[in-house]
Amino acid sequence: MPREENDHAPFAAVFSPREFDDPTMAHMQPKTDATLDAGETGSRVQIAASPYLGGQEVDFSMLDDRRGGNVLLDPVSMADLLRNGFVYPPHSIYSDVKVATLGFDPAQDLYDQPRFHFALQSSDASSRPAAAAVDDAQLLKTYHRLLCDAVLRSTQDMQSPWLLQSGGKDSTSLAIAVAEVSPRTTCFTYLGGPEENEVASARRVARELGLRHEMLICDPGRAYDRYLAMVPEMPLLAADFALLSYADMATEVGIRGGDGIIDGLGSDVYFGAPVSRRQRMISMLAWGMPLPPWLFRIGPVRRSFKCCYALGTLQMGRFERLFPGSRFTDAEVDDLLGRPVAARSRKRLGTYRDDIDAVDSAEAVRRISLAIVESNAFAKGMYTARAMSLRVGYPFCDARLRDWVFHHLPDDRLIGPGGVNKVLVRRHIESRFQHLPYMTAKGSFRFDLCGLARQRFDQVHAFALEGRALLPGAAHWLESHRSRLDNKYFASKFYLLAVMLPWLLSRTSGSRVVGVNEGSAE
Repeated sequence: MPREENDHAPFAAVFSPREFDDPTMAHMQPKTDATLDAGETGSRVQIAASPYLGGQEVDFSMLDDRRGGNVLLDPVSMADLLRNGFVYPPHSIYSDVKVATLGFDPAQDLYDQPRFHFALQSSDASSRPAAAAVDDAQLLKTYHRLLCDAVLRSTQDMQSPWLLQSGGKDSTSLAIAVAEVSPRTTCFTYLGGPEENEVASARRVARELGLRHEMLICDPGRAYDRYLAMVPEMPLLAADFALLSYADMATEVGIRGGDGIIDGLGSDVYFGAPVSRRQRMISMLAWGMPLPPWLFRIGPVRRSFKCCYALGTLQMGRFERLFPGSRFTDAEVDDLLGRPVAARSRKRLGTYRDDIDAVDSAEAVRRISLAIVESNAFAKGMYTARAMSLRVGYPFCDARLRDWVFHHLPDDRLIGPGGVNKVLVRRHIESRFQHLPYMTAKGSFRFDLCGLARQRFDQVHAFALEGRALLPGAAHWLESHRSRLDNKYFASKFYLLAVMLPWLLSRTSGSRVVGVNEGSAE
């Protein structure tokens, strides 16, 4: 059915078309459970949720009563999740809950034209010393001491911490510090799929440092079951492409007696984000050009991830292409939601426009994109840890470490010739290890997306049927794409639906939609 013929029908049980488009007419609509507005459901909530704000555990307790009843879901945020895999900060899946992440002052009113400013651009670090004015040995000593202190502060309330050790630079450098100040820590590596295997590198690091090492091989069905078990306790909705991996690992940590997680996220925004030649080429393909869906049904295209990825990129804006993963196109999002909403999601990028327009390099633009998408990366850990009653620590978000790196390292110890990133971190690792595999081969996929689609299609399809008042087009999309889910491009989109649908249903008492609300600021 053409979209314009079915434009308002899916939301008929929630509010009329006139109410949807003109909030001033709300008083003329019958007041039912499904049309309650924010003023009738209590005060608006703001949560300071950035781990850069001092390391305190984020308090989500004010959201505990938002399940199975009177909730105000924001369809623009649903469009955000489908288009980008996360909700644009400071918005959340609830229209009456805002979340202050990096770049947002939590003291401001996040409902009335929220102001974003990213203060970790190289141009903001005027006090950096010249390369010849510093001693490398002293820099390494100071970095190691500050990292050790950060580990101590972030694990002070943990008795049995587990370090998520991917085998990459950040977790390897972190493991060196952990071995010195928290030797009770267990290193934990996740083998997420067939495209990368960092287990050998991670195990070698742990053993040479005298740390216990454990690993877990991805079983997508098990990971999904574990995610579903924690959904009722997850305070907000995130759709990070590592969320199911995190749910799998967090559950395993709890089973094996751990009480906390050490996560190596957080340093990219202040060490810098060089843009590779491949990333520049991909960015050049992002033209924001709608394409006909039949292109993706052509046999050779349908079977090729690279072809589908390129065609998907052509339909994206250049800035949003910086966000990871394959996501739904704007046209698909409007079909899934049953009415035009994607444009309102895209409009939210305007909150960041002043900062984007003020910078003059691709690297600076990428830093802003990382600051935005990090909100989702941190969320997956915070939400799953809370659901499992675990603590989570982010040593690289420590203010003393961050400020020293940002202000007191020469530029060439941050980003080296040829765009080599985190030069000091590499030297820190080289002080203990040589020729680790991650230096020469690094993959990107950390979860068996196609395996999830094979194992859980029927379950997700059932969720889509149950939740058709929320995502009226989801069941049809699943049915029409079932034969293509062995391609990661389509399996990535399946993943987004698999994550979103059960969480949304858990907040709306199954198929009964309560208070889906369009009233959020953009």
